[in-house]
Amino acid sequence: MGSYYINRTFFFDVHPPLGKMLIGLAGYLSGYDGTFPFQKPGDRYEQHNYIGMRGFCAFLGSCLVPFAYLTVLELSKSLPAALLTAFILIFDTGCITLSQYILLDPILMFFLMGAVLSMVKCNSCADRPFSASWWFWLSLTGVSLAGAMGVKFVGLFVVLLVGLNTIYDLWDLLGNLSLSLVMFGKHLLARVLCLIVLPLALYTAMFAVHFAVLNRSGPGDGFFSSAFQSQLIGNNLHNVSIPEHLAYGSVVTMKNLRMAGGYLHSHWHLYPEGIGARQQQVTAYLHKDLNNLWVIKKHDSDTADLSDPSSPVEFVRHGDIIRLEHKETSRNLHSHQHEAPLTRKHFQVTGYGINGTGDSNDFWRIEVVGRKTGKLIKVLRSQVRLTHVATGCILGSSGKTLPKWGWEQVEVTCTPYSKETPNSLWNFEDHINPKLPNISLDVLKPSFAEILLESHMVMIRGNSGLKPKDNEVTSKPWHWPINYQGLRFSGVNETDYRVYLLGNPVIWWLNLVTIGLYLLITVCTAVALKRGVQLTSELKELSRVVLRAGGQITLGWLLHYLPFFMMGRVLYFHHYFPAMLFSSMLTGITWDALLKFCAVFLSPSTTARKIYGGGFLALVLLILYRRERTKRGEIREKTINDRLRDQQCF
Repeated sequence: MGSYYINRTFFFDVHPPLGKMLIGLAGYLSGYDGTFPFQKPGDRYEQHNYIGMRGFCAFLGSCLVPFAYLTVLELSKSLPAALLTAFILIFDTGCITLSQYILLDPILMFFLMGAVLSMVKCNSCADRPFSASWWFWLSLTGVSLAGAMGVKFVGLFVVLLVGLNTIYDLWDLLGNLSLSLVMFGKHLLARVLCLIVLPLALYTAMFAVHFAVLNRSGPGDGFFSSAFQSQLIGNNLHNVSIPEHLAYGSVVTMKNLRMAGGYLHSHWHLYPEGIGARQQQVTAYLHKDLNNLWVIKKHDSDTADLSDPSSPVEFVRHGDIIRLEHKETSRNLHSHQHEAPLTRKHFQVTGYGINGTGDSNDFWRIEVVGRKTGKLIKVLRSQVRLTHVATGCILGSSGKTLPKWGWEQVEVTCTPYSKETPNSLWNFEDHINPKLPNISLDVLKPSFAEILLESHMVMIRGNSGLKPKDNEVTSKPWHWPINYQGLRFSGVNETDYRVYLLGNPVIWWLNLVTIGLYLLITVCTAVALKRGVQLTSELKELSRVVLRAGGQITLGWLLHYLPFFMMGRVLYFHHYFPAMLFSSMLTGITWDALLKFCAVFLSPSTTARKIYGGGFLALVLLILYRRERTKRGEIREKTINDRLRDQQCF
């Protein structure tokens, strides 16, 4: 995708564009020419300069360590807690693997941790609001939020975390009676500007750059509407002139609005025996073809006279009842109560009749979404729905691929359910009518706001429809914290060079145990405070760190983990890594607090210091030992040539 930016070729991805743009920029600045095909992991780069893109991702991945260190140091005011967190991230094999390749994840986690660090730093400036440092960290929080959202939609989870923190702060300020309502309004306005307006402006600007750079036709055209495609250089709709409004007698093509939707299509082949009525097949076809052409006719008369140049033009209007005659075979678009080939409870759609003569099951009511009866219908722009007059069903594409008898084209059905989805909406793309004046499609081009909205609808539908590829290992959210199963980045056979994403087991299991330990410490601390137990100043400060700092980090872990249980899309092991950052920070804070609690209750002070220092040393040595064992295993498995190839393959 970085190559597409360098070549200015339009493509489609389920994620926002910032991460790919930054990778493309890194490649461009480092001399990469955008010609490497990136077909199969393990292919040699040969002469292609990939170092800039790899180095950029590795640099951002490396920044996670100081970001986490500074965040924990700011929250806990404890150097050992911050150092333990840094050790965990430095020696986790998963973080190292994820950062050393050209991936979106290190970029996402960079902005995510940047937002968390900026939020924590801004909270520490609460005693000097509207100072230069306060404004700096508040603004940097907004910039980081825009970056996180601009890489992946998972960035919305950190937006929610910062939003909840902001609501808590504002609620606290509202209860401060020494603060005037005017000053509270200033606090509110500052947060609206820096945490809402600024991120949205930057996020919108990313898409403006994205669409400005990718101005050439490419593999992503078919995912977007015909109106959008008309703006891409090299697309068959670019710089085309066609009549603007539909009229009877016009020859048209109809494109389904579902993602990668095809054109309404028919051919001479019939449905086989046992598949509904043995009539002409109607399908959706993904490519341009003469069999995509249809003639718009009135439902109650022939349109032969309309081909006469002297006859008046009669436009098709919203609410009209029409017939669609297939131009190549002269069969009418037809439906009846026979079941569709693949989709149960949907009706079959066929081509029926001879030379345009059929029956009442050929009648369709054409309706434009959001328009009133009698309004004209525009090519490209109008989203239309065809309702079968006899049965009330709606023409749509199911998205299912027909067997070989249907030439593996997409099934078209008539659905009796009136729920409006992109599957049941169409737009007119090609339009031929010699009696109508042509206009340039530039007149019909969508506005930036419409393009922005369309791109997000396509991304959301694409995300929800993701399915696993062949030989691809997926996982479930409960697998992730226990390091149950990793993710193969490359290599299927034993002879292939293999890269496998898996976390350091000691670190991941330690993080998991720590979550339970933190909940236990929190309950005990809350009960002690509720019962009025007298605590020393040191214990009070520890309690504050456990409840406030640990609570913020735990909330971040929950927000970045629990939503995956509700997602219907395919999931992978790497989705847990943002949550893993929070669990690693929680480990540093929790074990520091636990060892300090133990030290306070033990005497003399020499013994306490030994327990505190020995506990941290044991944790660090355990992490280092496991990392060294993993490293030795890797060295035994690889040959010298393999390790060289690691640097030369993607």
